[in-house]
Amino acid sequence: MNLIDKNFIEFIKVIKSKSLEEIFNYIKNKYLSINYNIQMAIEDFFTKFNYWGELKKSENNFEELFNRAKSIKEHIDDYQWLYNNLVDYRSKKLLFAILNNWYNFDFNTLQNCIETNFPHYFDLDIISLSEDEIFVDVGAFTGDTTIDFLNYFGMNSYKKIYCYEITKDSLLCLKNNMRYFKNIIIRNKAVSNEEKTLYINKNSIDNSANFISTTGDESIQAVKLDNDIHDKITLIKMDIEGYEQKALQGVKKQIIKNKPKLLISVYHNHEDLWKIPRMIKEMNSNYKFYLRYYGNNIFPTEIVLIAI
Repeated sequence: MNLIDKNFIEFIKVIKSKSLEEIFNYIKNKYLSINYNIQMAIEDFFTKFNYWGELKKSENNFEELFNRAKSIKEHIDDYQWLYNNLVDYRSKKLLFAILNNWYNFDFNTLQNCIETNFPHYFDLDIISLSEDEIFVDVGAFTGDTTIDFLNYFGMNSYKKIYCYEITKDSLLCLKNNMRYFKNIIIRNKAVSNEEKTLYINKNSIDNSANFISTTGDESIQAVKLDNDIHDKITLIKMDIEGYEQKALQGVKKQIIKNKPKLLISVYHNHEDLWKIPRMIKEMNSNYKFYLRYYGNNIFPTEIVLIAI
C-alpha cells in the first residue's frame, strides 16, 4: 500500500465519521482561514462560471461549499468505487488531490497533479491510434483540440473527424481553422440524448462557457450521436459545460458495440466526476479509467476522464 492509498483510506474514514453539517462547517472554516486574495479570486471565478453554486463571503452565502460537502458526504462510496477502478497511480493521486482540495483547500497536492507532458486530453502513454480513426470532437470551440490531435498524432492519423459546435462566432473560427485539412465534417448542432430543439445560454465572459438547456437565448437542433454518425466511432472528446451525461446517453449504442476511446470533461458540477464513470461502466463493463488534470492548483477544473 502506497502513501496515496493510505491517505485516501484515511480520508474515507474521516468523511464517514462526520455528519454533513460537520463536514460543511469544517470546509467553511477552512475557507475562511485561507488568504484573502485567494478567497476573492475563488469568489470571482464562481461568479463568472456558475456551475458549482454561489460563494460570497460578504453576503454569508456559502452555497458552493455546501454543495461540495454534500457531494463528498452523500457519494463517498461512489468516490471510493472510482478510486478502486482507476488504473494508474497518477489517476488515484489526482482523485485524492481533488477531494482533498474540496475538503482541506489543499493546493499543493493538486499542483503536483497538473499535466505538463502532454496536451489537454491526449496522454500519449495511454492513447494509441490507427489510420482508421473516426474522431468526434464534441464542443469543438475554435478547433483547438482537433489541432492538438493533428499535431500530436499526425495528419495521417485519422479517417474522418467530426466537429460539433453550438456558438456561431466559434463556428466561424472553427471553419477557418479547419479549412486546410481533409475529411473534417463540421456540424452546428448540440449533442444530447434526444432529437429535439434546445437552447443556447450565453456566458458574458467567455464563448467557450456557453451551455445548452431547455430554455435560453437562441434555439439549436440537438442530435444523438448514435443517429447522426453512421461510421464506427473510435474516439470521442466531450467538453460541453455539464451536458456530457446526456450526450453520452445519446451514443450508448456506439459505446456498447464499438467501444470508442472516451475523453470526457468531468468537472462542470459536483457529480460528473463519479457519475460519468458509473454510466460508462454500466453501458460497457470492459472500460478502464484514467484521470488527467489540466487546470490550476486553486480550484479543480479541466479534469478529464479517459476511458479505454
